[in-house]
Amino acid sequence: MPKAYLIDMDGVLIRGNTVIPGAVEFIERLQATGAPFMVLTNNSRSTPRDHHARLEAMGLDIPADRIFTSALATGYFLNQQRPRGSAYVIGEAGLTTALHDIGYELTEHHPDYVVLGETTSYSFETIATAIRLVKGGARFIATNPDVVGPSEQGEVPACGAVAAMIAAATDVEAYFVGKPNPLMMRSALRRLGAHSENTVMIGDRMDTDIAAGVESGLETILVLSGVTRREDVDRYPYKPDRIVDSVADITPDT
Repeated sequence: MPKAYLIDMDGVLIRGNTVIPGAVEFIERLQATGAPFMVLTNNSRSTPRDHHARLEAMGLDIPADRIFTSALATGYFLNQQRPRGSAYVIGEAGLTTALHDIGYELTEHHPDYVVLGETTSYSFETIATAIRLVKGGARFIATNPDVVGPSEQGEVPACGAVAAMIAAATDVEAYFVGKPNPLMMRSALRRLGAHSENTVMIGDRMDTDIAAGVESGLETILVLSGVTRREDVDRYPYKPDRIVDSVADITPDT
């Protein structure tokens, strides 16, 4: 059996609205060898179908069923913990669709969970409601710990920063489902039907992608086309199995 691949999206396959050179050919090599793969993203705003459409418009054809988001991982987790429960959700279509699909009721009336995702329009009113509900006993879940995200104007506050605000106001820390939580990796592996001992994690960040891969028992490859620089690697107590410039330098094992 060929090795399976879990591949981070931003910084590995794309950078902003541009495909990283060699990414198209790398995906074609995976498909040609029959290697199972799943593209991962902590971005919970969009559904896999939306991500597919965006990538396709950029010239990168990734089937929607090969895209796994932190919103889907959150849905998997909640369905295991409290099937057909209820949640107050701060987020966009990617997150609300994932929770609807597992039969969750989205409500602000005594929900089982407050679920915080990413949105381009965090409002004082929704954050205040979340604080009130968490103080009232709702469990606090967040899709990912990223504190900033990219925008056309530069970096903007992201899920982790808003979670810190709610935690400061309630004295309740969020449980983050997305990377580097190995839970997201195991959920993606189950969906792919792959095993950790035969799977490679490819990412551009030591603190999320590589950390999640190491903690999940995966082979890890750091690409230098995104956030982490080669000189940064030695600062971490763990290291990737390989470091390459980009996915253009990776040949799938057969």
